[in-house]
Amino acid sequence: MDLKTLREVAQISDPVERARVLSRLMTEEQGLVTEAAKMRRQAIAEAREGGMSLEDIAGQLGVSPGRISQMRKGPAARAPEGPAAAAPKVLVQRALPTEPAVRGSKSLFLAEAERQGLEAGRRMLYVGLEPASDHVAVCLQVEPGTDIIARRKMMTVGDVPVRIATSYFRADLFGDTRIAEPEFVQPSLQSAITALGYAFGHAEENLTVRPPTPFERETLELESGEWIVQVLRASYSSEGTAIHVLETICAGSRHIFPIGQVTGYDEF
Repeated sequence: MDLKTLREVAQISDPVERARVLSRLMTEEQGLVTEAAKMRRQAIAEAREGGMSLEDIAGQLGVSPGRISQMRKGPAARAPEGPAAAAPKVLVQRALPTEPAVRGSKSLFLAEAERQGLEAGRRMLYVGLEPASDHVAVCLQVEPGTDIIARRKMMTVGDVPVRIATSYFRADLFGDTRIAEPEFVQPSLQSAITALGYAFGHAEENLTVRPPTPFERETLELESGEWIVQVLRASYSSEGTAIHVLETICAGSRHIFPIGQVTGYDEF
């Protein structure tokens, strides 16, 4: 399944038929992911038989040795029983709502991690156009399937992945700006948006807990049965224009979520 296929499916006029085709594609995609994981386990086994250590394989794949061990075990692997199973790899905070000082920093995640004394890192996974999913389309005030700009990043603590953060922007507003360019925007996305003449009006944040998609499970190196927490923040200009949607996918067992009171309304 690729972007061209999704665009073709989006043109199916009958909504039920469109849903049926999408369901079939999703099932096929899951099958491909399962088969690819099986083939990868075989490739790692061949590398080990050839004399390579877990550390060497991990270094060439850009992951931790622990992740290579998980890959070798496959989907049937389970976390150990007992108290040790409850201990998370790392534990970080994601405050709701986001403090203005943190929101206006170079990076929300790096600013949060610094406050918590964590060794944080980030790397860009993807910058480009992709079809707007239903929930992102509603926030950006566009039709589902409309091409929008996606800026997807991986956040880590030490060598442990903890979040996938994707910033979405309307292509008709930001397609010819540096926000659509690859790599990180300097000094920050916030400053780039302000430089384009947009003044912040308000934001809405929603939190959802759900099972991960295959991509999320693989990227965040989740154990079998582990869920994710999705934080969706939609920001609007002072004129009500949808400017920025940030979707943060958090490894559920590696986060706590401090919830703040709205200033002036600290009542029980």
